[in-house]
Order: sequence, then C-alpha cells, then structure tokens
Amino acid sequence: MIVLDTITIIVLVIIAVVLIALVLWFVGIYNSFYKYRNAAEATLGQIRVAMKKRLDMIEQLLGAVKSYAKFEKETLTRVTEMRASVLKGTPGQLNTIERESRALLGTLIATAEAYPDLKTSQTVTSLMDSVKGVEEEIGRQRYTYNNIAQQFNTMLDTIPSNFVGRIMGLLRLEYLQFEEAIATPPKIEF
Repeated sequence: MIVLDTITIIVLVIIAVVLIALVLWFVGIYNSFYKYRNAAEATLGQIRVAMKKRLDMIEQLLGAVKSYAKFEKETLTRVTEMRASVLKGTPGQLNTIERESRALLGTLIATAEAYPDLKTSQTVTSLMDSVKGVEEEIGRQRYTYNNIAQQFNTMLDTIPSNFVGRIMGLLRLEYLQFEEAIATPPKIEF
C-alpha cells in the first residue's frame, strides 16, 4: 500500500487544479470563437436576404421601366444570376454582387429620371421608397457583420486566444467592403 505524504498530495491537487483551469480556459475561448462565427453567419444571412430583396425590386423596376425604355434581355438575365448567387455567395462574392447591383440600380434610376411620366408612376415611386429602406438595412447589417468579424479577427491576432485559434485551424473572417456604396450612395430622389 502506497502512502502519500502531505506535500505530494498538495502538489497533485495543484496540478489537477491547473489542468482543470487550462481546460476551462480553452473551452471558454473555443466557445467565444464559435459565438462570433455563428453571429457572423447569421448576419451574412440577413445581408443575403436584403440583397435578394434589392435584386427583386430591381427586377420589378425593370418591368416598370421597360415599357418606357429599351432594356436588353441580358440585363434581366444578369439580375436573375445575381439573385441566385446571393444566397450562396462568400463575403467577397457579395462585395462583387453589391457593386454590380448598385450600378444597375443607378442605370434604372437614371432611366426613370429621363421619363417624366415614369417619375410620377405610383409603382416606380413605391419601389424607389422600398429600395431606400433596403439600402439602409444592408448598411446596418454590413456594419454589424464587420464589427463581429473585427472581434473574431482580433481574437485570432491576440495572445492567448490566438493559440487556441491556431490549434483549431481557424482563418480570419473576410470583411464586407462595399467600397463603391460608401463612396457613391445611390440617388433615389425624383
């Protein structure tokens, strides 16, 4: 029968406490990483919904405007392609879709402004007001996503959480740029 002296028991208890503390620390950081990742995914989902809503409105505007101006079939085809790719797009792909849909929206607005009868159309006016709301929603969600990405990326860059991030093989979250949107917001006034 092995009899342990008091000092050995104290050392074993200290080692056990330190190991338990390390495991709890690791689990806490692990959970934080996944809390941020899940929040980022949820916010990207909201951005995708808002961008799809914008593309749906662009498609409706195309329908309202096409009787006044000649739009090529490829414009409608491109809107349909963008709608399909929004739902599975990465942040980088969403940046591209944002740029393209914003340019298309600008063209539609310019066309609407060129035709006085179209400017007063209740359908077009209602859709333009709806687009304003969607633009604001996209901006809010983009801001939220980028804040979450910043917190996640900061954890990956700072000690001690970066050790856990490396062990887990985590990669930095890509920011949503939408630089053109910041530089030139669409004019939706008549």
